[in-house]
Amino acid sequence: MENWDEIRTAFQVARLGTVSGAAEVLGVHHATVIRHIDALEKRLGVKLFQRHARGYTPTESGRDLLAVAQTTEEQFAHLVSRIKGQGESVSGELVVTSIAGIADLLTPVMVGFQEKFPEVRVRFLTDMRVFRLDYGEAHVALRAGNGPEEPDNVVQPLVRMKAGLYAAQTYIDRFGKPASEAEFAGHRFVCTDAEVTRAPFHRWLRATVHPDQIAYAATEPAALEQAVRQGAGIGFMMGFRAYEDANLVEVLPPRPEWESALRIVTHVDLHRTRKVQAFLAHLKDAAKEWKFCT
Repeated sequence: MENWDEIRTAFQVARLGTVSGAAEVLGVHHATVIRHIDALEKRLGVKLFQRHARGYTPTESGRDLLAVAQTTEEQFAHLVSRIKGQGESVSGELVVTSIAGIADLLTPVMVGFQEKFPEVRVRFLTDMRVFRLDYGEAHVALRAGNGPEEPDNVVQPLVRMKAGLYAAQTYIDRFGKPASEAEFAGHRFVCTDAEVTRAPFHRWLRATVHPDQIAYAATEPAALEQAVRQGAGIGFMMGFRAYEDANLVEVLPPRPEWESALRIVTHVDLHRTRKVQAFLAHLKDAAKEWKFCT
């Protein structure tokens, strides 16, 4: 194929499902997107998309072509990331990805890093999916637990974050404070909506209380935290976030089995670059000051 722009356009249409979305990502007019798709279909002699009111859906031929386009796009991104990382100056883009819910820990770290190295531009990414370091999607990833990693990833422990069981003072005023799990009967709880979760404290809570006692469930960590603060029930919160809130009452203190391990993950191709090493050193120094982390 002599025109990569047309294939790249088709890839973005398939990924986003609309002409307008692809045009915005590519920085072109929507008419250019339509022209590229029409030209590509004419050259190949097949329909790549089914057009409908909600957007564009790839046909079987479209899916075959776009699988190759996606791989090529990812390989280009990986190559660019490796080339960028080979410089000796601490400058340019630094992409950091992490689990949700720890932005208040990481943001001061990244801003402090920029104060040391003003030429660094930070992109901080969180998502439900795991970003692919081998495709150059990020320089540094902060991940929880001890799950498997790709063989070319370098994994280092950072901290273990302590979690305790808390309730708002308004909840305690209404329902009282249980002295231990033996007194949980009659109490309301806040817990993740996911039956399968990596968080050890949520696994413990689901195994300890009756499902009917979970009065408020959510998938977003911030939503669970706000539910506890608003008095919806007793729930887990990270110690570093709860200790300064005078409205919160500690129901059960942190236990070792509730701790969450936080790991630093980098790809071997970028791990030894000056920029990544400078950030890792800065991050590890900052983590020593984090409260309720060991």
